[in-house]
Amino acid sequence: MSDGGFVIREMTEEDWVLFHPTFEEVVAEGETYAYPEDLPRDAARELWVESPPGVTVAAVDEGTGEVLGSAKTGPNRPGRGSHVATASFMVSPAARGRGVGRALGEWVVAWAAEQGYAAMQFNAVVETNEPAVSLWRSLGFEVIGTVPEAFDSRSHGRVGLHVMHRSL
Repeated sequence: MSDGGFVIREMTEEDWVLFHPTFEEVVAEGETYAYPEDLPRDAARELWVESPPGVTVAAVDEGTGEVLGSAKTGPNRPGRGSHVATASFMVSPAARGRGVGRALGEWVVAWAAEQGYAAMQFNAVVETNEPAVSLWRSLGFEVIGTVPEAFDSRSHGRVGLHVMHRSL
């Protein structure tokens, strides 16, 4: 898939090496992910790169080869919960505003529908992450609940985590 000067493709090992600094930067911002800071690259890879039946993709600038962002998606739960997909997203701070997040969001929704998932659920969208909440709403997701004070935001203190859902 190509959009806005970048292509979305399954993440390669080289893509992971190029994406890892973005992973570190986004986690260090302290606004969106509860991953531990300063994870070694292999430990971060284990958290981010999905194994089948899931998939991890990279948004790669077609001109420079720079990895602008990534998404991972697959079943939200195993067994009797495997008919609902989930996904996570990271966009390089330098690439924000280029439509990377929207393209990744559209890609994972289309992928999940093609794979036969009945719905998609995001388990932990930080309520103060207004760009993400707005984007997911524009793609048909609804906030179906909020866990109060479940995330310790670096700039806002303890804030809620939205559970967001959409049927496919």
